[in-house]
Amino acid sequence: MSSVRYFLDTNIIVYSFEDSEKGDIARDLIREALTSGIGLISYQVVQEFFNVAFRKFHKTMSTGEAEDYFRAVLRPLLSVHSSESLIGSAMRFHSQYQMAWYDSFILAAAIESNCGILYSEDMQHDRRFGTLKVVDPFRA
Repeated sequence: MSSVRYFLDTNIIVYSFEDSEKGDIARDLIREALTSGIGLISYQVVQEFFNVAFRKFHKTMSTGEAEDYFRAVLRPLLSVHSSESLIGSAMRFHSQYQMAWYDSFILAAAIESNCGILYSEDMQHDRRFGTLKVVDPFRA
């Protein structure tokens, strides 16, 4: 793990519900984020996660389970909310790097929060955006 401030992409949260090696890695990252205070997520991650949890999980999450998980895990990690500057940065990244809109929003949130690492399976491993490094934690 890291002592550098880091951002967790939605796929990390989703994988934490799997009984697999990826699930173990994701749970470790989330546990570290909660105990150390150096890991964080954005409002977008919360929205994307619940979209998956309510529709695509093998056993979909109930509203009560979602409320409990939000209070216990997501809310303590939630540091980045939507803003005009975040949207503007995401638009610039979308145009400059020709990346998917939602990925550009994640990138903007990680950079705006002064993170050194963005944990994501969806972006190019080891790619750098200034001082931010993308790390795929599932890569062997």
